[in-house]
This record gives sequence, structure tokens and C-alpha cells, in this order.
Amino acid sequence: MGILNMKRMLLLLAFIAPVVVCAEPSSQIAWTPEVLNLVKKGNADKGKVLAESCKSCHGDKGQGMKEETRDGETLPAIPALAGQVATYTYKQLRDYFSGSRSHVQMTGVAKGLTEQDAADLAVWFSSLPHAENKLGSEKLARAEKMVEQGDGKRILPPCFVCHGSKGQGEKQDIPALAGQQANYFTRTLLEYKNGQRHNDVYSRMRLIAQQLSEDEIKELALYYQQLK
Repeated sequence: MGILNMKRMLLLLAFIAPVVVCAEPSSQIAWTPEVLNLVKKGNADKGKVLAESCKSCHGDKGQGMKEETRDGETLPAIPALAGQVATYTYKQLRDYFSGSRSHVQMTGVAKGLTEQDAADLAVWFSSLPHAENKLGSEKLARAEKMVEQGDGKRILPPCFVCHGSKGQGEKQDIPALAGQQANYFTRTLLEYKNGQRHNDVYSRMRLIAQQLSEDEIKELALYYQQLK
């Protein structure tokens, strides 16, 4: 690991460490060897069959749905699942199941899934190529700086340290962001910011989101949607 990356990791640890001491569990998921093995051995073929019922909302290729207006009613963006880290998708489904995360439709869906079903679905969606939900060729300098450098004055680590240089996510509970629907990304960070969503381990995203302005969040959302 280079000196620069080491400094960034130390910055991240300095940011998280005080939270670890006092945070309460935000999820019922414990990443034991057994749980990790369950997801690793998820059956993609069975997941593909289960995912047929997901297409009406999440798209035929797991690309999600953009926010749109129909008959004067705004329909919220639905997240892309294609290429998502399998353990992350599994965790979200089980968090819906346990009540650590809530959503009118998804809670009901997750209640009907076994742990094996969740693992199979997660592996299937992770096998799909990342969604390409491009908006154009906007230059998003502020977002790019946040992703690559973070903000030392606010003790904000660079986004790439956790989410990867290409927004690909990392093992367990750090999601892929590349190609994610911008409006969904924005809504998610705002929910972390106001505490409406709270299933992030050690409150990591809540603490980060609270320090970001709404404009910064929207720009980051556009940045990641355009990645592939």
C-alpha cells in the first residue's frame, strides 16, 4: 500500500473509530463464516427464476427505474441492482426482513424470502453487468474531488477508499455505486442525513451524509450514475 493510500486509510479509521465505541447495532446481520459461505454459494440459476418477479420494478436487466411523472404523480426512482455486491444485496433483503430497514413494498417482499432465497437473488444480480444509466458528459469537478480526495477539513474520507476507484463497491456491506439511479442515490443519502434510514453499520453513512450539502449529494449522485 502506498504512503498516500495509507494516509487515506488512517483518515478513514480516525473518522470511524469514535463511532465504533458508542454505536448500537443497526442491523441483525452478523458476517460469520457461515453467513458469508451461504451468500458465496448462492445459486444464480435459482436467483434468476426468483428475479422474474423483480423485473416490473427493477427492470429486465436490473437497471432500476428513473424517477418519472405519470398522470401528475411523481413515481420515485427504483435502484439498479445489476452488478451490486452480493453480500450487500443479501444484507438489505435480510434487513427488510428483520425490520432494520423498512419500505412499504420491499418489506413485504423480503418477508416472503428465505435466507437461501435472499442469497440466490443476491448472487444472480451480482452476476449481471453494471447498469449504464448515463446522463450525458457533465463535468462534475466537486464530486470528482470528493471521490478522489475527500475533505480533510470536515474529516471526510475519499469515497473511493470504501466504494472503489470505479464505484464497484467492496465485500460485505459496502455497495457498488456505478450506474446507480441518481435520484435514488440522492434520496438514499438524504435519508441517511436526516436519520430516516439507519441500517448502515456504525452509522458511517449517516455521519458522512450529515456533513454533505444537498447540492454535494446531488452532484455525487450524477457522478456515480455516469460511471460504468
